[in-house]
Amino acid sequence: MESGKQLTGTLILAVFSAVLGSLQFGYSLGVINAPQKVIEQHYGRSLGVLPEEPLLLSENSTEKQEVHPSVVMYWSLSVSIFSIGGMVSSFLVGFIGDLRGRVKGMLMVNVLAVIAGLLMVTAKMWKPHVMVIAGRCVMGFYCGLSSGLVPMYIGEIAPMAYRGALGTLHQLATVTGILLSQVLGLEFLLGNDYYWPLLLGLSGAPAVLQSLLLPLCPESPRYLYIKRGMVEEAKKSLHRLKGEYDPSADLEEMRREKEEVEKEAQVSIAVLVRSSLYRQQLFVALMMHFSQQLSGINAIFYYSTAIFEKAGVTQPVYATIGVGVLNTVFTMVSVALVDRAGRRTLTLIGLGGMCICAVSMTVGLVYLSVYSWMSYVSMSAIFLFVCFFEIGPGPIPWFIVAELFSQGPRPAALALAGCTNWTSNFIIGMTFPYIEALCGSYVFILFAVLLFGFTVFTYLRMPETKGKTFEEIAAVFKKGRKQTPGTRKTGTGTGTGTSTELEQLKSDSQA
Repeated sequence: MESGKQLTGTLILAVFSAVLGSLQFGYSLGVINAPQKVIEQHYGRSLGVLPEEPLLLSENSTEKQEVHPSVVMYWSLSVSIFSIGGMVSSFLVGFIGDLRGRVKGMLMVNVLAVIAGLLMVTAKMWKPHVMVIAGRCVMGFYCGLSSGLVPMYIGEIAPMAYRGALGTLHQLATVTGILLSQVLGLEFLLGNDYYWPLLLGLSGAPAVLQSLLLPLCPESPRYLYIKRGMVEEAKKSLHRLKGEYDPSADLEEMRREKEEVEKEAQVSIAVLVRSSLYRQQLFVALMMHFSQQLSGINAIFYYSTAIFEKAGVTQPVYATIGVGVLNTVFTMVSVALVDRAGRRTLTLIGLGGMCICAVSMTVGLVYLSVYSWMSYVSMSAIFLFVCFFEIGPGPIPWFIVAELFSQGPRPAALALAGCTNWTSNFIIGMTFPYIEALCGSYVFILFAVLLFGFTVFTYLRMPETKGKTFEEIAAVFKKGRKQTPGTRKTGTGTGTGTSTELEQLKSDSQA
């Protein structure tokens, strides 16, 4: 049992500083949607396919404007390049996190966010389509790194009793950033012809504040002890994070984990993929991230305005902001419940509830032309869909990867999980309009089937990690593996491997 203060001022400052990167991630996700028509006009004028005088458009305008194919192409690239940048950089999370530490890693990548913000805020000074696409690419590269480094750092500094709640703050900051971008993107605020570069450029602002705060934060004790062998520095970091207490139990746990890491060969991404030693953990981690993105939630986030219009809502932009508010509120609910109810329970409730909502949404859309009150069914299903997502499937995958893996393979696992998340995000964002055109009102049945499959998988394969040390979580998976007859146990601590497994891992790393 851990002793000493659990939530100190330094710990709160460290977590707050880290999740500013998540706030920036969420803001960048949502900011591009609201000013679409305005930015497309600037693209058209820059490309010479529209007159220099801006067309007068309002968010309530029903007049359909024909968009030039070249504008459509550049706009699509502006949206998708963000995910492509994230996919590429997610593979570098482990390298950056181990290079100089978690705190310095987050500081280093903030340079990218500032550059991206400057490119977008000055978009009118040159060719807007080039500046925005370049800025979105650099920002995506930053967010791919940040979305891995933030959960890694928080997972390593959080006391066991609050590990779930503090880990969930990554998602809370992300959805808060999305909501902030939706509000600031309203036409009477920044989502207009004059201020849209400022709206996009503000996505780099949290990096400036984070750069001022991170130097005040202690480095991860687990990184200092296990990766660098700096025992005294790790002890000082523990005292800063937890207050005055006896850190011997924490140091002993880290010592045992360090011994296990030293027995293993360097766990790169290639070794992690090939190794049977971590196969079950990796399968669960990747499926958690697949379930988050393939649930259909981004179809709601990216196209909620169009869905609300189809459901008969007269002011869809405000309904979309309502989705953002619910998103934030129910992430707070998850923060309160995750260390009480547990990760597995909340994930099951969330996925099962989303499955039912997807079916209800389909029924509402199919019978909307027959019964006018079905619009209320569709809207209610959308709102509940978001609520169930944020209870479990939204926040939990981001931090559970850090819980499922020990220090050795953790950076590689986070990189793989991040790439899986970004790739799935990109696929849904690009293919949903075509799937919707093909399936019509039945599009969410596809997501209902996927959600049912993910619910069954979670029930059968995902262990509960609440209240367990990293050693104990590793031991759960090792019990699940069938051991080869005659294998000899090595070591004495909980969660040690077999000599056969360790030799196999070394052999995989040499292959």
